[in-house]
Amino acid sequence: MIQKLIDNYCKFISYLIAAALAVMVVLVFGNVVMRYAFNSGFSVSEELSRWLFVWLTFLGAVVALRDNGHLGTDMLVGRLGPAGKKICMGISLVLMLFICWLLFKGSYDQSVINWDTTSAVMEASMAWFYASGMAFSVLGALILLSDLWRLLTGQIDDAHLVLMQESEEAPHAEEAH
Repeated sequence: MIQKLIDNYCKFISYLIAAALAVMVVLVFGNVVMRYAFNSGFSVSEELSRWLFVWLTFLGAVVALRDNGHLGTDMLVGRLGPAGKKICMGISLVLMLFICWLLFKGSYDQSVINWDTTSAVMEASMAWFYASGMAFSVLGALILLSDLWRLLTGQIDDAHLVLMQESEEAPHAEEAH
């Protein structure tokens, strides 16, 4: 049930990312056309695009976390047996949960500090900008807690004990063979 919930919110996040990317393209392209053709532009375009890019990055990191799509190296872990891989995975998950907490705390503190500060053009609270870190922390922590639960209850098989990809070409190389 938890896995289905995580799958659904990751699918929803993917739609949000696509929408943010579409808005960014329209804003930036429209601004370029306005500047070259009419020697003017949308003042909100640059700032909103930057905010959307930050949110897109953090939300994309949640989806990549769910798919174990982050790049890394398994030089050590790849040589360990199943028990060693499980221990390393458990340590990794606990450390990543700690990092999520640190990111949440820092983003929360920045949101509180900047609650009354408004952005230059949109005049929106800067807390919305820093809330992207909190959103990632909460959504990422749910995925990490689910993975930790699955590890502790033995629901993860030996083939899925590594939490990252060696390179971007790795999934394509496996499909070719």
